Amino acid sequence: MPVGEYGYIIAYDRNNDSAFDYIIRVPNANRQYYVPASDVELEEVLLELEADRIGREALIDYALATHNAELFKRIMNGELDETEEEAPREVQSREEFIRLVNLKAWI
Repeated sequence: MPVGEYGYIIAYDRNNDSAFDYIIRVPNANRQYYVPASDVELEEVLLELEADRIGREALIDYALATHNAELFKRIMNGELDETEEEAPREVQSREEFIRLVNLKAWI
């Protein structure tokens, strides 16, 4: 399948013996491709990831241009904001932890 091309899901393969879940139609290539579900991503998600990457690169460029070593290190290390670091951690009981894990597993 061509990377970066737009495609449309035209069929869902319900056969359990098949390694592929979807049939994707790529109009520019004038072909259909069989792809697994892990290779299919919504355009909105891809655009969000690209916007985050561009924003991070812009902050790195700004930190380098202004010789701001602290900002550069914070961006490169992926550290949290200072306000988030200062927040005290809440201690959970064992039952509360198990309840939250079960809730997330149910969702």
